[in-house]
Amino acid sequence: MRNLLDFFIKNSSWFIFVFYMILSSILLFNNNPFQQSIYLTSANSVCSSVYSGISNITSYFYLRDINDELQKQNAALEIEVVSLKNIIEEYKLQNLDSAAMIQQYDVIVSRVISNSISNQQNYITINKGALDGISSEMGVIDQNGVVGIVNVTGDHTARIISLLNPNLRLSCKVKGSDFFGSLVWDGKSPYYAILEEMPRHVKFEKGDTIITSGYSAVFPEGINVGIIDEQLSTGGDNFYSLRIKLLTDFTQLSNVRVIKNYMKGEFDKLKESDNK
Repeated sequence: MRNLLDFFIKNSSWFIFVFYMILSSILLFNNNPFQQSIYLTSANSVCSSVYSGISNITSYFYLRDINDELQKQNAALEIEVVSLKNIIEEYKLQNLDSAAMIQQYDVIVSRVISNSISNQQNYITINKGALDGISSEMGVIDQNGVVGIVNVTGDHTARIISLLNPNLRLSCKVKGSDFFGSLVWDGKSPYYAILEEMPRHVKFEKGDTIITSGYSAVFPEGINVGIIDEQLSTGGDNFYSLRIKLLTDFTQLSNVRVIKNYMKGEFDKLKESDNK
């Protein structure tokens, strides 16, 4: 206590100075409109800077939620575009109920939690599972193109056979034509795959877009897969292969969309009856 008193006595002149400074400032700004306006302007400037900084920090923490919402909206729009394209084509043939087509597909937005690209057989794990409506044999895409197909589901997670897996063969065709083949990864670069069994008599150009053929219940017709990089020479007489640059960047996968086909059960029953 003695030391505290000594401290106040020793520095009493400073305390008195600070006290009179505060008092004089209060009297100055309260009784003089000009100085008061300057003070308020400066204070508002400081406050706005502080509020701006706080807003930037809080906005950062909401980026993931905003991104997830944008992914959901983009996914819904992509599926709607594909469905509308199919409706237009079917209207031309006049043999499809448009209402059924509109309700055929839905998407479930998920986040990638595990991904491999350097193995001979690569898989992807996502943070959604059976309790979220995901089941095996559902197609998976991202904002650029095809990613893979679901093959195993848990309650809260699911495993996807990546397009970078030789066990996955995808029916594809050249956009704007009816010529299709089978896309398979050759185990080399994560940026390229091989489109096999393309008719030799048909001419294709480098840069042509490869899309899903729609010849299964997994992917709708028209989902982007890649672009033609070059034609590969083969020993066959009637067919050749194309080297395809994949549009999906598997080295930077983050959010994906799982495609739910409400007509898959009906499609599978028809397929079973055809096999019998």
